[in-house]
Amino acid sequence: MIIDPADILAARILIVDDQASNVALFSDLLAQTGYSNVSATKTPSEVVDLHHAHHYDLILLDIAMPKMDGFAVMEALKKRSTDHYLPVIVLTADPAHKVQALQAGARDFVGKPFDLLEIKTRIHNMLETRLLYQQLGAYNDSLEDMVATRTAQLSASEARFRALTELASDWYWEQSETGEFTTVSGPVEEVMGLRMTALFGSQDTAEQTGWNEDERQALHTMIAARQPFHDIEFSRTTAAGGLQRFRVSGEPMFNTHCRFIGFRGIGAELK
Repeated sequence: MIIDPADILAARILIVDDQASNVALFSDLLAQTGYSNVSATKTPSEVVDLHHAHHYDLILLDIAMPKMDGFAVMEALKKRSTDHYLPVIVLTADPAHKVQALQAGARDFVGKPFDLLEIKTRIHNMLETRLLYQQLGAYNDSLEDMVATRTAQLSASEARFRALTELASDWYWEQSETGEFTTVSGPVEEVMGLRMTALFGSQDTAEQTGWNEDERQALHTMIAARQPFHDIEFSRTTAAGGLQRFRVSGEPMFNTHCRFIGFRGIGAELK
């Protein structure tokens, strides 16, 4: 991702300092550099409401202010913040305040007396990082929306697939990853007098007799290998000597993490 330099210069900046001379210094410096959205206050108690209203990308915050110092301002900002991110560069002449400010949540500091080139560099670097994270967050939100939309589309497609396959066949079936039938739709037992376990091979039913085991074994092999299959035919000889022929198609199912969760398919008796 690349941040447009124009976006950096258009960033919302608030100067907080009780000294009018410092406010003028930073205002002139930022204006000369090309920043076009700069405001200021000499009243630290206003900062929280101002930030809540304008969502500043950067707050230049003096530490040593009467009544409410910069540390108190940062604590108040954290209480009102929704993401606990303080877009703050502190201004201080006390070296001990630098570490304390960073521990309080400030992103950077500028020491006094001021080095104007250093100030411009630190402001630019922080804004570039801030806007990059904002851009990344917006991209992630967009990606989540795309995933949610696509998931809903796939769910709707799945429902349509099932409805269509049920209409186009005698039965629809689903097996779990262990081979157990979890869904059977269609009058398999009522019309054909057969259970799905008999159709696909059961070791303990009377319906087991008469099947062409070579044909059915070929079907079992494809299911065991998790291979899709199309129009596989198999048959059995009934007790009355007649021939029943069946055709099935199926495909493996996977969840959103690409984990195999079973098979699904359709089947019909051939007349």
